[in-house]
Amino acid sequence: MQNLTITLAQADLHWHDPPANRRMFADLAADCASATDLIVLPEMFTTGFTMEAAQVAEDMDGDTVRWMAELARDLDVTLTGSLVIRDGDQFFNRLVWMPPDGQVAHYDKRHLFRMADEQDHYAQGKERRIFQLRDWRICPLVCYDLRFPVWSRGVNEFELLLYVANWPAARRSAWQTLLPARAVENLCYCAGVNRVGTDGRDVAYVGSSGAWDHLGRTVAECGDQHAMLTVELDGAALQRYREKFPAHLDADRFELAPD
Repeated sequence: MQNLTITLAQADLHWHDPPANRRMFADLAADCASATDLIVLPEMFTTGFTMEAAQVAEDMDGDTVRWMAELARDLDVTLTGSLVIRDGDQFFNRLVWMPPDGQVAHYDKRHLFRMADEQDHYAQGKERRIFQLRDWRICPLVCYDLRFPVWSRGVNEFELLLYVANWPAARRSAWQTLLPARAVENLCYCAGVNRVGTDGRDVAYVGSSGAWDHLGRTVAECGDQHAMLTVELDGAALQRYREKFPAHLDADRFELAPD
C-alpha cells in the first residue's frame, strides 16, 4: 500500500454563519492542498453543533455542497465534513464525501446525541459507508458514533477510521481514550478532527484532533489551538503488521439487527 496523507482542520467555527465558515476553510485548504490527499473538516462545519435544523439546513444541491465540489476540483483534493442537510421532509447530520471528480457520496450520523436532544431534530442514519481513496478504504463516522464499538467495528474492512466531531472539552478524556482504542481493536489507523473555541450555546471545545496507528500509538496530535494538522499514514507498515499479527481472523462475527 502507498502512504496516505490527510489534513485535519481544527478550527473555531462561526456560529450559524455558513458563508464565513466556507471562506475560512477555503483559505485554509488552499494553503495545504498541494501536500495532502484528504482534507477533513469538523462536524457541522458550516454552523457549529446546532439543533436549529430547519433554520440552517441546506439541500444536496445547495451552496455548501456546490462549494465543496468546486474547491475539491480546483485544488485536486478530496474534502469531507458534516453539515445539516434537508432530504425530503427530514434533516440529517450528514457527512459529505467530495472527491475532485465531483462524484459526491455521503454518510448520515447513526448515533444521535440524546443529551442535546439531537434525536428530536435529526433523522438517524441507517447505513455505514466505506469510501475508497487511492488504495485506502476509509470508514467515516460522526462524533457520538465513537462511543459505539459495534458500529465502528470492521473485520479487515477498512484501513482508516475517520471521525469528525464537535466533542466538548468536558469529555476530552473520553475522546483521547476511545480514538486509539478504535485503532487497536480494528487493526487500522484512526483519526479524529474536533473543533476549538466556544459555540453559540456556550459549550467549550479544546480540539485534540489527531491520528493513531494500529498499536494505539500517537502519529500526530493537536493541542487546543486552531491548527491544520497534516499527517502521513504508512500503508506498508499497517499491511506488515496485519500479516504478522492477524487478530482480525479471530474476531467475532455478527450482524446488526434491523431497526
